[in-house]
Amino acid sequence: MDTALQQVVERVRAAAADATSLRLRGGGTKDFYGQPPNGELLELLDLRALRGITSYEPSELVVTVRAGTPLAELEAALAEQGQCLPFEPPCFADGGTVGGMVASGLSGPARASVGAVRDYVLGTTLINGRAEVLSFGGQVMKNVAGYDVSRVLAGSLGTLGVIAEVSLKVLPVAPAEATLAFACAQADALRLLNEWGGRPLPLNASSWFEHAPGAGVLRLRLRGAVAAVEAACAQLGGERQDPARAAAGWGALRDQRMPWFALDADGSLALWRLSVPQTAPVIAIDGCAAPLVEWHGGQRWYFAPPAQAARLREAAQAAGGHATLFRVPAAQTAACSVPRFDALSAPVARIHRALMQEFDPHGVFDRGRLFAGDQ
Repeated sequence: MDTALQQVVERVRAAAADATSLRLRGGGTKDFYGQPPNGELLELLDLRALRGITSYEPSELVVTVRAGTPLAELEAALAEQGQCLPFEPPCFADGGTVGGMVASGLSGPARASVGAVRDYVLGTTLINGRAEVLSFGGQVMKNVAGYDVSRVLAGSLGTLGVIAEVSLKVLPVAPAEATLAFACAQADALRLLNEWGGRPLPLNASSWFEHAPGAGVLRLRLRGAVAAVEAACAQLGGERQDPARAAAGWGALRDQRMPWFALDADGSLALWRLSVPQTAPVIAIDGCAAPLVEWHGGQRWYFAPPAQAARLREAAQAAGGHATLFRVPAAQTAACSVPRFDALSAPVARIHRALMQEFDPHGVFDRGRLFAGDQ
């Protein structure tokens, strides 16, 4: 066991012995996500020393990387071989790590077409609450028998243990790409996306938003074989975007740097994410401007005060989905008592808590990151 890993193991062992709780952090770019920390009870465990690509087989489409490795470093290494992480994990700021990518479970614009983070996790090395180093999965797709623990870690927000290392499936960069723009209202955009989804088109990502009151634009990204992309462009029409400008726009959408995410000029509104079926109709919420729509209609972003939680969650549930209080204004973070995530059903909550008890019986890791009020 190398020095960096041994130090983390000893820190976890000491926390278990001292009844101390740890809040895990890599680059800190997603500190805003999930329940806020209880500063009086938690100690920060910085994991950036667990760094480096330990194995990469481009011909096998598999990479194994330590959790503290900067995501930008991994993406650069893949790009040199003409490969990528197809789910486009967001960073939101410089310094995001591979461990944070898995722990948050967040995916970018292509999520609806290519799958989520968990779909690309093949294996993990985990330090549990007993300071045991455990390995799950492996480096091939057909290696899972019983519970797929590696994928359970995606979205766990550090509540089950320290992700020390992860093996990921990667894919070649698509031979061709094109972005088309269509001026249309939200209802028309949803109708078009549902219609196109039923056709053999190389759809990869989409977004709709209003760039001015009453003036919306749908952007559609196509990826795949050259012939397939060119044929789709000819069929669909629209305005073909400059490739470099389009790529920058999708990157800004992924990391929430595009102008739409700066609409809350005075910093008083929270950013809400509604996850709903792609076929859900327009969801108009009183007092909220038109949303930004992604994932072919499946992800919709709204700005609204945290106090409107009940209204937003009712709207999401009526459409067959759920709402997440994604980002709270910095000035309100400490005082905001609104749960970040929808309440789980009783059976699902029991499974979550049973997993936490099995992996972390002493409560070393910050369970409150997922469940409001838990420590």
